[in-house]
Order: sequence, then structure tokens, then C-alpha cells
Amino acid sequence: MALVVTLPWTKLRWALPFFSVLATPPAVSAALGQRHKTIADIAQQMVMVVRRWLPEVSIKVIGDSAYSVIELGLTCLKQRVSLIAPLRLDARLFAPPPPPRPHQMGRRRIGGKRLPNLSTVLNDPKTGWETLTVKWYGGTERQLEVTTGTALWYSTGTDPLPIRWVLTRDPEGKLEPRAYFSTNQAQCAAEIVEDFVKRWPIEVTYEESRAHLGVETQRQWSDLAIERSTPCLLGLYSLVVLVGHALHPDGKIPLQQAAWYPKPQATFSDVLATVRRHLWGGLTFQTSASHPDLCLVPRSDLNRLLQAACY
Repeated sequence: MALVVTLPWTKLRWALPFFSVLATPPAVSAALGQRHKTIADIAQQMVMVVRRWLPEVSIKVIGDSAYSVIELGLTCLKQRVSLIAPLRLDARLFAPPPPPRPHQMGRRRIGGKRLPNLSTVLNDPKTGWETLTVKWYGGTERQLEVTTGTALWYSTGTDPLPIRWVLTRDPEGKLEPRAYFSTNQAQCAAEIVEDFVKRWPIEVTYEESRAHLGVETQRQWSDLAIERSTPCLLGLYSLVVLVGHALHPDGKIPLQQAAWYPKPQATFSDVLATVRRHLWGGLTFQTSASHPDLCLVPRSDLNRLLQAACY
């Protein structure tokens, strides 16, 4: 899990990891003699833990298709957390159940009439579309045609999950139609789409952690060491960002520039170099004034070496 934030040195959102759980494949779980937990099972536990940490804070959980699971949505609903994720175009959607008739006997219905699949809604010429301008990837904006509604998402063996679904299509025809859902039925369509776009920074966090912090290149042979190192490295990413923000709360992080690449805003490598420079800036080199084989290093040369080491 990561917290999505907007930092003063960039217009893009960053994802700061704060909670890591080891997920094992079924074969490994069987070899360890443990009950296998799916990604959605683990996510349910993480949501409950975070809600226990922050009982009164408004929380939105945003995930990709691996988290598009009714059981996870029901857990989020129970924990007063909004889940936003993609929705399959063939998801089984139902209208709310009709109110019980007077003196009606027997079990109350959990769902009403079956609604058309979103794939049918997409191709129905009678569907009403609204054109919206939404905040898109890379800090840009994009026009999308959307249609939305509320429904009960139901599958055999589970309770129905009340959702707001949003179906989108590109008026230029460059993007494939996509559907999303939120367990908060009061959310508007534009907000749901823009919230889902906030998921992308975690992919950038993974890439930056691989490139600069050594995630996926550890050389441990112990299972316990592996379980410890990756959460620590992901936590280090967040710690570097927090220290960088403390050093430059105005967002004026020094940038490394190149003649062929104008860099308008700071990236993680710049923040990491700033933190290193702060930690290593007090280094001094002492030389003997009487030893003929030793020479003093000019401060300008030392600063250049330090700058190269920071990057």
C-alpha cells in the first residue's frame, strides 16, 4: 500500500509506500503448509489494519483488475472505505430488490431485475453519453465520453455489492472502452475516473525503487532476509521523499540538467541526491602538511566529486 500525494517540486502525483505484505503463490503456500491467500484476501486484511490505525480518516483504496473482487468491496464497505477499480464488461449487475409486499412470507430477495451487461450498454445506440474533460496520466487532460449508473454487483455465493459503475469510451477512438466502479454510490463519474488514474504513480515508484534503491537485485539467501529487505527498501523510498521535503519545503530541489534534455521538475533521483548531499556534506579529508606525497584537494574539485557520488 502506498499513499498518493502531490509534492511541491512536481506537478505529478507520487506514491509513497507504507505497508508491505509478502504474497506467495499457491505452490509455495502448500510447501509451507499454509492456507493460500489471494491478493484480494491480503488486501482485505490490509484495509482492516489501516482502518484500525486511522479510525476517522476518509480512505479511498485504488487498485487494478486484481482488486476487482466482490468480497474485497464488501470488506471496504464494512470498513467505511471506498474501493475504486476496473469492472469487467460482462459483470453480473442487478437492480435493487423490490420492497416486500405486505404480509409477504419467505426469504427477502437480495437482488432485483438483471441489468444489461456493460458490453450491451456500450453498443446500444440508445445509450446516453456525456462528454467530460478529466485529469489524465502524466498531468494532462483528456476528453472522454461517459455513462454511469448504480447497481448491485452479484455473484453466486456472495452478498451483492452496491456500486456506481462508469463506462468510458474515447471520442477519437484511440483508447479501448473501459469500465470502472466505486463502492461509494454518491461519487460522480468524473471523480471515479480521475481517482483511478491516481493508481499509476505506484508503477513509477516500483521502477524508481528498482533503478535507485536496488529492489529486485537483493542477494540474500535467507527467506527472512528477503521478507525484511524489500519492505525496508520500499520504506526507504518514502523516507527519502520525507527528508527531501523537510530540507526543501518550498519545493526548490536542485535539478541535474543535460544539454539534450531540459528537465522542468525534480524526479526521485534529484531528491535522493539532495538527501545524500545533506548527509555527506560534512565529510572532510585531512592531509599532512609535511608529507611531500600528499596534496590538498580543492573544495571545488571535492564538491564535483561529491555531486557525482550523490547521483
